Amino acid sequence: MVYLLIGQDVQAKETFLNKLKREFLSKELQDFNFDTLYGKETDLKKIQERLLAIPLQNPKRLIIIKDAESLGEDERKFLLSYCKKPDKQLVVVFDFQHYDYKDALIKGLSPLAKVLRCKEEPIPDTFVLNRQIELRNADSALRILDQLLRGGQAPERILGGLRYAWEKQSSNLQEAKKKLKLLLSCDIEMKTGRLKPAFALEKLIIKLCGFGQPPRKP
Repeated sequence: MVYLLIGQDVQAKETFLNKLKREFLSKELQDFNFDTLYGKETDLKKIQERLLAIPLQNPKRLIIIKDAESLGEDERKFLLSYCKKPDKQLVVVFDFQHYDYKDALIKGLSPLAKVLRCKEEPIPDTFVLNRQIELRNADSALRILDQLLRGGQAPERILGGLRYAWEKQSSNLQEAKKKLKLLLSCDIEMKTGRLKPAFALEKLIIKLCGFGQPPRKP
């Protein structure tokens, strides 16, 4: 049995997960028959081990894979193949933050699974990110950056999107030069491995939010 939980409503997901635990797992042996894996941290070997584990004095085992959008390519291929003929003793729950029609794993699992949508928020884009930078709102800009990265947006595309947005703006020449200089520095830090891409982008945003004209009202 396979389930897809899609969205950002943590409470709704926890409520549904607790319902599955009550339905399929005995309270006494729940800890032995329930596993939580994280897409960014798990690997193929760990997934295979968990799927092959036998339920302990219970008809079912329950596995939830959180941050499923962060699973690697090998893990995705294996899980999609497995879910086409899942073990009857196993209940697998995939937890995605967003529905992405381009995500091959979501597309492949949707016909095979029961899908629960949990208050999905729209994924922001680089124009929304740039707007917060213009307003010198560093906290909001950093949250949007995190959403973009967690949603699978490549750091290089984020950087390119910011450059495109700046080119469309009518900012003064001096400010444009400063922005492009910071952008170039960020690009070099990412390409040379001097900083991890996420850290390089965070550094860029903090610097951009710290110079220029006073923030404009939204």
